[in-house]
Amino acid sequence: MLPYLLAGAVAVGLWYFFIKPLNYFEKAGIKQLTPWPILGDLYIMVFRTLSMGDFIKYAYDSFGKSRYGGVFNYNRPTLMIKDPELIKQVTIKDFDHFTDRRSFATPDIEPLWSKNLVSLKGQKWREMRATLSGSFTSSKMKHMFEVINEAAQNFSTHFMKKEENLIELEMKDAFTRLTNDVIATSAFGLKVDSLEEPNNTFYTMGKAITNFSSLLLTLKFAILFTFPKILKYLKISIFDKKTTAFFHNTITETIKVREEKNIVRKDMINLLLEARKDHKTEEGNTIETGYATAQEDSYFDKVKFKQAKYLTNDDITAQALVFFFAGFDTVATALCYGAHELAMNKDVQDKLREEIHETDKLNNGKLTYDALLKMKYMDMVFCEILRKWPPAFSVDRVCTKPYTIEPKYPDEKPVNLKVGDLIWLPIFGLHKDSKYFPNPEVFDPERFSDENQDQITPYTYIPFGSGPRNCIGSRFAILESKALLYNLLLNFEIVLTKRTANPLKFTRGTFQNAVEGGFWLGLKRIKQY
Repeated sequence: MLPYLLAGAVAVGLWYFFIKPLNYFEKAGIKQLTPWPILGDLYIMVFRTLSMGDFIKYAYDSFGKSRYGGVFNYNRPTLMIKDPELIKQVTIKDFDHFTDRRSFATPDIEPLWSKNLVSLKGQKWREMRATLSGSFTSSKMKHMFEVINEAAQNFSTHFMKKEENLIELEMKDAFTRLTNDVIATSAFGLKVDSLEEPNNTFYTMGKAITNFSSLLLTLKFAILFTFPKILKYLKISIFDKKTTAFFHNTITETIKVREEKNIVRKDMINLLLEARKDHKTEEGNTIETGYATAQEDSYFDKVKFKQAKYLTNDDITAQALVFFFAGFDTVATALCYGAHELAMNKDVQDKLREEIHETDKLNNGKLTYDALLKMKYMDMVFCEILRKWPPAFSVDRVCTKPYTIEPKYPDEKPVNLKVGDLIWLPIFGLHKDSKYFPNPEVFDPERFSDENQDQITPYTYIPFGSGPRNCIGSRFAILESKALLYNLLLNFEIVLTKRTANPLKFTRGTFQNAVEGGFWLGLKRIKQY
């Protein structure tokens, strides 16, 4: 009799904890998908049914004309918000209810990762963001342009030295070497050439720390999202300790040498050290990096948060580390999609190169920050790259104060969000919605011409997120990408090869923004004008 009672108790427990919650959204009158127990709607990641990008688009489309819908991020109910006005409401107007992002780092297991701007929460985040905002302005990016452009020039020069007229490349490999070198020089103060020295330590460590394709890491994330206390109890870290220690030691030693020898260099470490000393500089009228730039919200001006009391070496290392983590893969991926689109759309590439040649002539062959950012067609092209292929498929926000989304239409009910509830902003779904961007699969930079920009519905184009918790590094990413495209197209035509995938298909079973078979393209040397 006892075994039957125990089995019944177990069955009831399984139903109560894993089956019953799956109608969470239906009970609230919200459209939802059909989740699996424990895995939720992300069973697609475990069984590699769809890519993450395709899943976001599928969920977005499944909710039809509804302003929002429910998905299960493993076993965690998550509200996907589709409506642009509602996105503005929760990310800007009522931001104080959604100040946090979901963190992957446990402070006592991964103290360094938990100190970065992405992971920080509440008041600690406010103080750190207020401290760092001054280091990522357009004026500070202009200050760093020289080292960024030098890396972009070296990239082009490396291939110019080759004798072949047509060089076939897997662009993801090539571009991650560029982004590695840019971050090494601009954020870590190191001189690295990953094309000439392909197996340098900085690059191999960067590849290791940004590899999200392994089955083990997928399993870790599944446990983190489903049973987070297990990882904490077993003291299992998400991020590799060896690579984290390498970057920590590199930054610590760099700071020590600079302070001892009073070295000043135009890079990110110098800006963070200046922030530590609370040095202020006048911004002036510096040209903005482009239409896609995530603008600083007036939130900090209105609230006037105090800055962090003191930036420790660990604080600086944490920011440089997340800067690397964000920039190494995402910028390289954006460049890959951009190169693919330029190869597929020769008319766009030719028009952009014509603007590059005109700019080069006007500036006697020396590219400047102002000259690059005055290039209108360059900005249109890059904006369209980020529209069709955004760096992140979605971004999240965590509810920090009880909040109610009031009904707007007859079929809606009040949506009551509790502290800790999660919302998703489906960037990939918005950018591919024909309601906002007609013929969304067509690569058309003219969407972002001066005449057409005003026609774009606000909060439907958010490649770097929305509100005070947008991407603080958007200016850097845009500047780096434009510098590379400029230097590359000045000397090469990007062409299709027999190995070029068309159409591109996202890789399944990974959270990364990657495509099956890689980005194979050719660099064809062009005659100098």
